[in-house]
Amino acid sequence: MDCVEQTDTEAKAPSVVDRYYTRWYRADMKGKPCEDHCVLQHSNRICVVTLADTHPILQNGRTIKSINYQISNGCSRLNNKVSGKSKRGGQFLTDFAPLCRITCTDETEYTIYSCIRGRLLEVNENILETPSLLLEKPSTEGYIAVILPKFEESKSITENLLSREEFESVVSKRTVAQSQPS
Repeated sequence: MDCVEQTDTEAKAPSVVDRYYTRWYRADMKGKPCEDHCVLQHSNRICVVTLADTHPILQNGRTIKSINYQISNGCSRLNNKVSGKSKRGGQFLTDFAPLCRITCTDETEYTIYSCIRGRLLEVNENILETPSLLLEKPSTEGYIAVILPKFEESKSITENLLSREEFESVVSKRTVAQSQPS
C-alpha cells in the first residue's frame, strides 16, 4: 500500500523545469514549418534555449549524426568565454543568431537559433559527446544554450514569443491543416 501512495505522490510533483521556469515558444522558426524552439525563462532572467517537443528532430525516431557549434569560419559558439559577475566577454546574440547546426543521420540539417537577444553564457558541450541527450531529455540535460538578456530588455524579450497556450493553439491548427485532404 505504501508503494502505491509514494508513486502517486511522485507522479503529481512538478519537475524542476515546470516549477521554476516559464516556457515560451517560437513556432516555425524563420518560416520553416514545425521548426519550433522553446525558451525556458527563469525568474532570475536566465533563459535556456531548447527544442520544442514538436521540432522535427524529436519526431519520427530520428537519430543525430552531428552537432556543430561552429557557425562560420570566424565564429564558434564553443569559443565563448564569460567571466565575472556581469558576465563580461559573452558573445552578444540577436533574435535570429544561429547557435548550432544539427545534422541527422538522414542528412537533414537544422539550424537552431537563439530566439532572444542577450549574452551567451554557455553552450551545452555534453550534447557533443552524447547527442542522444538532445532526443531523450530536450528540456533538461539536452538543452542547447544558456542566454542572459539585458536587464532592461528582460521584460520585453518575450514579446515575440508565444505562451504555452498560444503555442498549443498554433500546433493544433497545424495538425488540423495537415489532416485535411488537399
